[in-house]
Amino acid sequence: MNINAKEILKNKFWIVESEGERVGTLSVSEDKQYMLSDTSGTRFFSNLKQLKNNFDSEISWTTVKEEVVIDKEVHGFPASCTPYNPMFDVKQKLALFTKSPKSKSLYCAGYYIIRFDKGWVKSFCPKLITVERYETKGPFKSEIEMRQALSKANAR
Repeated sequence: MNINAKEILKNKFWIVESEGERVGTLSVSEDKQYMLSDTSGTRFFSNLKQLKNNFDSEISWTTVKEEVVIDKEVHGFPASCTPYNPMFDVKQKLALFTKSPKSKSLYCAGYYIIRFDKGWVKSFCPKLITVERYETKGPFKSEIEMRQALSKANAR
């Protein structure tokens, strides 16, 4: 079996293919733990050797040279629309913005996971009041980082 991992985010996220067909995704967390998501579910590996043993094959690594351009961002975090009145809450470490020049509703830039009664859910640019009322984790700069945190939160 020929396994190829195409890099999507530099040193963070790959699409895993076998014989040219997509079979899953692979990501690596800040603590160097690998997360493989495929039809069998989500599995974690502490090193590359364990990952290779999972496939019973060598993995070829390729890079895709596509730059993702984010034109809507606030203090380095992506925003869901053109941000107005950007600000940074130093105490809570949140990048905030409004959706129109005269709006009073504040939104938090970036990806979050929020714990509601039914469990953890993902959220992109939630309202500040939601982040203050519920237990949250974030902000994350990418959806991949948020999905990793969501998987870990749901595993507990």
